[in-house]
Amino acid sequence: MADAPNTNDVLEQAVNWLSAGKKVALATVIGTWGSSPRPVGSQLAVDDAGEFVGSVSGGCIEGSVIGEALASIEDGENRILDFGVTDEQAWEVGLACGGDVKVLVERADDKADLDRLTNQRPVATVTDLASGKRSTVTPTEDSGELSLSAEMLEGVRQTLLDDRSKTLDDGDNKLFVQVFNPPLRCAIIGAVHISQALVPMAQIAGFDVTVIDPRGSFATEARFPDVTMSDEWPDDAMKDFKPDTRTAVVTLTHDPKLDDPALEIALKSGAFYIGCLGSRRTHASRLERLTEAGFGEADFARIHAPIGLDLGATSPAEIAVTILAEMVAVKHGKLES
Repeated sequence: MADAPNTNDVLEQAVNWLSAGKKVALATVIGTWGSSPRPVGSQLAVDDAGEFVGSVSGGCIEGSVIGEALASIEDGENRILDFGVTDEQAWEVGLACGGDVKVLVERADDKADLDRLTNQRPVATVTDLASGKRSTVTPTEDSGELSLSAEMLEGVRQTLLDDRSKTLDDGDNKLFVQVFNPPLRCAIIGAVHISQALVPMAQIAGFDVTVIDPRGSFATEARFPDVTMSDEWPDDAMKDFKPDTRTAVVTLTHDPKLDDPALEIALKSGAFYIGCLGSRRTHASRLERLTEAGFGEADFARIHAPIGLDLGATSPAEIAVTILAEMVAVKHGKLES
């Protein structure tokens, strides 16, 4: 089965296999050092026939991991696998890329639990790597086999906010926290040339993209295939869209009648990125209008304008690259939001 790097796809396939009466194991990257090809939290699901979906490396250790997953399906035992360039086993399975990888393999029997991880996000699982006991933690609740201290719960919830799975120390125990967040979203105001380039780039980067433009000649399926489009006015569309902390908002029309209503809703939301096309003079006029609308300096500091990293871009495609680069940099804390 082809690789599917999206963790949600992996869990959905695991649920499908369980529903069909198959036995399933999950393999999860719980630690990486050096130039590992897949980040912590990456998953691979295996059924009892040896079919798999997902990836825990660039393909170099999958064969060994699948073999251990099949063994876990048979005996029900969790396994922690270590692969590194200094290990003979690593060379046997092809991990000569200069990185070390630690993988947790566990049988997955609870379809309802996997359904929750797929459908009730944001949520984190907390696994005691020694005992295999597990709990689930949301922003407001926790449940399961582990008794987590208030301090540990705070750490787990911060990990959920940071959107990065990792291992936490709880005294003598190591707890692996795996984050399951809703997809990142991007609202693009204006079905313009830059948008045509930005949409597929953002989709590849993992964003669910919506293009908003009430101008029928701009927002056509021919110009924007395979993307959600809204022909409502931006104020109505953005109210329905409901931007949140996993949302980037990009305004590209140069038309205050379209950009400003969307921008005002974005500023009242928790959107992690807000970017606006236009020169510094255009932005100064924009800030004057926002001031009249009741916004202040703290709001203005959230706006990235002129939009995009300064890479000397000139063409629509190059400008789209700078916008996506800025969105990613803000998401990972490399730039202020």
